[in-house]
Amino acid sequence: MKLLLTSATSAFYTPSLRRQPKSAKRNGQSSAGNPCAGVKPGEAYVNSTLTRRKWTFRLMAGIGLPLVLLAGVELLLRLGGYGYSTDFFKKATIGDRDYWVENDQFGLRFFPAALARVPSPVLMEAQKAPDAIRIFIFGESAAQGDPRPNFGAGRYLEALLRARFPENKFEVINTGVTAIDSHVILPIARESARHQGDVWIVYMGNNEMVGPFGAASVFGPQTPPLRLVRLSLMLQKSRLGQLLSAWSYKLRSRSSAPSEWRGMEMFLGNQVHPDDVRKGAVYRSFTQNLQDLLRTGLDAGAKIVLNTVAVNLKDCPPFASWRGTNLPPAEGAAFEKLCQEASAAWESRDFTKAAKSYEQATELCPQSANMQYRLAQCLLQLTNSVAAQRHFQLAVDSDALPFRADSHINDELSAAGRRFAGPNLVLCDAAAALAPAAPDGICGGEAFFEHVHFNFTGNYLLARAWAGEIEKLLAAKLRSSARPAWPSQERCEELIGLTDWNRVSAWEEVGRRIKEPPFRDQLDHDRQLAGITHEVSECRTRMESTAPAKPVRIYEDALAATPGDYRLHENFAEYLEATHDPRAAGEREKVCQLLPHGYFPYFRLGLDLKEEGRLAEALEAFKKAAKLSPAQSEVRLELGTVYARQGTWAEALEELDRARKLSPDEPRVYLYSGEVLWKLGRRLDSLARLREAIRLRPEYWEAYYRLGDELAQEGELPEAAAQFEQAVRLNPKYVKAHANLGVALYKLGRAKEAMDQFDEVLRLDPQNRQALDFKQQVSRYPSEQKR
Repeated sequence: MKLLLTSATSAFYTPSLRRQPKSAKRNGQSSAGNPCAGVKPGEAYVNSTLTRRKWTFRLMAGIGLPLVLLAGVELLLRLGGYGYSTDFFKKATIGDRDYWVENDQFGLRFFPAALARVPSPVLMEAQKAPDAIRIFIFGESAAQGDPRPNFGAGRYLEALLRARFPENKFEVINTGVTAIDSHVILPIARESARHQGDVWIVYMGNNEMVGPFGAASVFGPQTPPLRLVRLSLMLQKSRLGQLLSAWSYKLRSRSSAPSEWRGMEMFLGNQVHPDDVRKGAVYRSFTQNLQDLLRTGLDAGAKIVLNTVAVNLKDCPPFASWRGTNLPPAEGAAFEKLCQEASAAWESRDFTKAAKSYEQATELCPQSANMQYRLAQCLLQLTNSVAAQRHFQLAVDSDALPFRADSHINDELSAAGRRFAGPNLVLCDAAAALAPAAPDGICGGEAFFEHVHFNFTGNYLLARAWAGEIEKLLAAKLRSSARPAWPSQERCEELIGLTDWNRVSAWEEVGRRIKEPPFRDQLDHDRQLAGITHEVSECRTRMESTAPAKPVRIYEDALAATPGDYRLHENFAEYLEATHDPRAAGEREKVCQLLPHGYFPYFRLGLDLKEEGRLAEALEAFKKAAKLSPAQSEVRLELGTVYARQGTWAEALEELDRARKLSPDEPRVYLYSGEVLWKLGRRLDSLARLREAIRLRPEYWEAYYRLGDELAQEGELPEAAAQFEQAVRLNPKYVKAHANLGVALYKLGRAKEAMDQFDEVLRLDPQNRQALDFKQQVSRYPSEQKR
């Protein structure tokens, strides 16, 4: 292209750019030494002008043509339907009204597709009512209300405001998303500035180290310069930028990023030393993002409640701790000796001696988060809560897996609160808001499920603090007919449809998380599990003594007040599912009507319909979910299981293979597809899938059982018996595994062991016909029992 341009321009300008003859030399100076030699003044001016034009043309061609080509590629990609909208909100018409709803593809700009996080459902009227008070909440999973956004601080805030100011209309728009950080929250806030928010609540800071572009991130580059981050995010607004980003993810080694979401376990290999220089870059980016967010809100005319971030100091040990391995030999040996002495004193409950040894150990290695935490526990036992709080905070600051906002993050938040303080911005001390739940003044399990996520009490207390600040900020807008006092926590929970059936579900989910890394590697893990087990037990005890009509009345009263609240319908459905009430599907259908744009309501409806055996209706619900979100592996998995239950094996395998491509490390896909392949007569493929399921999840008892069953049918009894033995080891209460193991052992001539298995079957199920028949049969051949 460059040669063509040069040739064309030379031909065009030939008359005036002809080489000068040798006779043009003057005063002994050649024309090469003096470009104006032999040229008349007028001609020199013309030549200079034409030269400038020539280089201008070349410059425009060099820049303009690539831009035209890029614009053409961008246009083709858009016309071809490639890419996604990078907006957080998208327009939707529901019934006869227009709304802004969440964009479920928003996270693709910040995460690899397999790990992209989806916002909770948002339903915001496109045309804000003149008398409405619109409140935006910005933050990560703690602000969202994880593990149950239906009972997060935002929900309690709605209940508080509506109960105290019944004549005002409040809209609480929660934009919190799991795993995001300030790089993601800032674009959400900038977009929200166009939607007439009266109040912004900012509660962020827990994910700065582990979120996108953080020092421990698994989602892409770690701690690039802020300008580069913003340039990258700007380019990804284009379809071409999205294409290049997708290619870059594919070019990365498979081992460099998780292939599917595995929660906090994904970060185990990305520990960050307390003195890692990259942390400084993270703090600087956070400060700039925070300031830009606050300016955006204030410029949009919003009142802002900026929060410091509270974390579980007292009852959440560090996730990873550095030991004194880099100390000089003598100091390292002294450190290890002190740790052993301190641990022995701790076990014997000699807290004075333990505190002394732990203190000396932390002087040698102050970066040891576990030592700081144990020292804090000793000081708390010795009633020195002030010193204990200081060392609990040092344990958080030194945590090598930094999932909690540290003191530096909170210092930046406090500094921003002072810098922007005024009639339109207040700073809310979240830790102080939780003080009523902490008898020693240190945030702990009284307000948190685990490390940063609030339990029901914590969410109420935080929302109560927000409501108090909003009351002061919006004094002119709030009508004078306010009720004299804020509603209690119990009353708020009635208004948001929270009963023990919902509580036990949340606690059980937390219990499942706590059993996985990195929680299970923490100090005092057994104590944490015991605490959750106690909460579940307390809930179930209350449930047993509660008349069935009481929770139903709570849900129905709440729905009578706000029938269009989809979260209330979800809560009621959860109760009905737990009590095996067939009305659950009806509540799920109402959620689908209120949120027709989202895949998840249809997915949950499909699960209820499948449970009831209404397979044709379940299939339709799952198909709608798949149409709305084709890349959800869980939906494909359920489609495959429904097809399998209907006996349409080819369709079942097709959907299960789609699920496998979307989630290649999901063991259930291999178990279910193994069963389908067996039905299709593909025996070897079936066995291979089942073995892969076991490789992916070595404790997967269902896969061992299924593999044993198929091997037994193939006559491979020794290996079948080995698989059944694994199944009963992992699930000793599964009757069929004991029975099939007994049959296999008997066929192998091991009648005595077979009898033991059938005795266990009858212990678990005294009326089991197979076991009774077997024992009667064997009793006819007493000699066999001696073998």
